[in-house]
Amino acid sequence: MSPLQTPIHSGFGAASTAMEVLAGIDLSGKTAIVTGGYSGIGTETTRALRAKGARVVVPARDTAKAEATLAGMDVEIAAMDLADPASIDAFAERFLASSAPLHLLINSAGVMACPLARDARGYEMQFATNHLGHFQLAARLWPALRRAGGARVVALSSLGHRYAPVDFDDPNFERRDYDRWIAYGQSKTANALFAVDLDARGKAHGVRAFSVHPGRIATDLARHMSTEELQKIGALDEQGRPIADLARGMKNPEQGAATSVWAATSPQLDGFGGVYCEDCDIAVLAEDAEQTAPGSASLSAGVRPWAVDPAAAERLWTLSEQLTGVAFPFA
Repeated sequence: MSPLQTPIHSGFGAASTAMEVLAGIDLSGKTAIVTGGYSGIGTETTRALRAKGARVVVPARDTAKAEATLAGMDVEIAAMDLADPASIDAFAERFLASSAPLHLLINSAGVMACPLARDARGYEMQFATNHLGHFQLAARLWPALRRAGGARVVALSSLGHRYAPVDFDDPNFERRDYDRWIAYGQSKTANALFAVDLDARGKAHGVRAFSVHPGRIATDLARHMSTEELQKIGALDEQGRPIADLARGMKNPEQGAATSVWAATSPQLDGFGGVYCEDCDIAVLAEDAEQTAPGSASLSAGVRPWAVDPAAAERLWTLSEQLTGVAFPFA
């Protein structure tokens, strides 16, 4: 485990908002790509980065929805579907053709607890979308990340990583019964492990990577959950309205975007990388913690060892290259 996986007492916390952690930071001349930047906390991430002067590009599977949501924000929207490798390549090729540097890549898009579905390659949809799609996107955008002369990649993990480590023997549920929460947990562990190994490989090239738990926020990410399920975990009140109550671990979208933005921009993290962050700080390592029951509303803090294990991260990297047929052009 990284010796850096310990809080630095940033001065921010669960109540901090994206704009608060960006106070005094000027992003003029910087370019950011925010996947999922037109939904939930992704929208607030986009809004905050743009307000501080960054050029923001939002790849979108539903461009009409993106245009409606982001109207008036002066951001760029481009078609891309994380479950479609050809779509990822096409988006990256268009971006690279401009020769622009990429300073910030924030992988905010995702799917949660969906029924069993597979992409065109036969891969389980949560693992394919949340992890493999972002792995391929970062690989294709690598020349632009290097060109920045100091870039950061932020992978949105979740407390859901506590539900399951990556099953390297059967990541796509071909031989085991499908459990939507185990699948989600595996994909969120994969997001954290991706940041561990990308940072290890990328820091010599000026690219640092972080994973973050944004907090528990009632957004469209929970579209596959029933009202009863969301009420059980405290995300909705009795009238079906979203709850924002820090005492119960529930944030609003502005607070939910804060840790992503902090990890992407804060000078407090200069010299750091490969760590899992929550509440605008580096999270504690919960060394003795066990897996959490799928769908649990547990509020225990910290990152589980299997999500920041360098050996598991390297193993996942090799598996990801095999499954996608894509390798980072580090040379």
